[in-house]
Amino acid sequence: MNAAKEMEIPAKEAQPTAPFGLPCERPSAIMGEWSFVSEILDKVESYSTIFGKVWMSVLFIFRIFILAAGVDRIWGDEQANMDCNTHSPGCRNACYDASFPISHTRFWVLQILIVSTPTFIYLGHVLLVIRKENKLRRHLEQKRDPNRMIKSPKYSDEHGKVKLKGFLLVSYMMQLLFKILLEVAFVVGQYFIYGSIFMPDKVTFQGGSCQTETNCFISRPTEKNVFIVFMLAMAVFSVMLNIIEMFHLMVLTMRHRKGVQRGSTL
Repeated sequence: MNAAKEMEIPAKEAQPTAPFGLPCERPSAIMGEWSFVSEILDKVESYSTIFGKVWMSVLFIFRIFILAAGVDRIWGDEQANMDCNTHSPGCRNACYDASFPISHTRFWVLQILIVSTPTFIYLGHVLLVIRKENKLRRHLEQKRDPNRMIKSPKYSDEHGKVKLKGFLLVSYMMQLLFKILLEVAFVVGQYFIYGSIFMPDKVTFQGGSCQTETNCFISRPTEKNVFIVFMLAMAVFSVMLNIIEMFHLMVLTMRHRKGVQRGSTL
């Protein structure tokens, strides 16, 4: 029974979170523009375990805030900031396009959006389950025929508390698994897209508008490497946290089943 209580997730009041936006303004202005994202993230936290709250509050929001407040200023217009040893028309464009098929900042935006998609799908599933069980609860209150059997709510109570069990637990575990796979895919994909983990000081290109071998120098490579390492560390930490959460839920489920078996034998 203690394990079952641990798996009961109380609803919580909405707390302001740092939302996602590219303008590098003060936090209050950004939060005003992206308040709807904060509300969605707060709902996800309400139906997550303690590890899910850490992932959402510390990692997900922290990555968004760093990306919104600092990375865009350092990267800026990467193509315009490249300094090439030739001024042939279109050469710098061709060099940048060959070296960076997608900007790091846009790649991280895509990563955050796609990795968070399983969590939002889980939220939609939870809200659908709660809506169905609220209807069942109303039918139970209006029940007039004592001989008519109406299935009682299984995953939630009248106070809005949700229990991770049955199909809802499977749904939660699946979104954790997909987040792990997507996070790993983006970490590996970053290496194959750019050919290296770190930002080089210069890139060499020949072809197209560049008739000769051209060296293009990257602006602020050291600062960019700091942010690259930070975002990679956050991705690895996110994977580790999701794995720990999966094992945590497995342990709680096994303890709950053992408690039920002991209770049935007494």
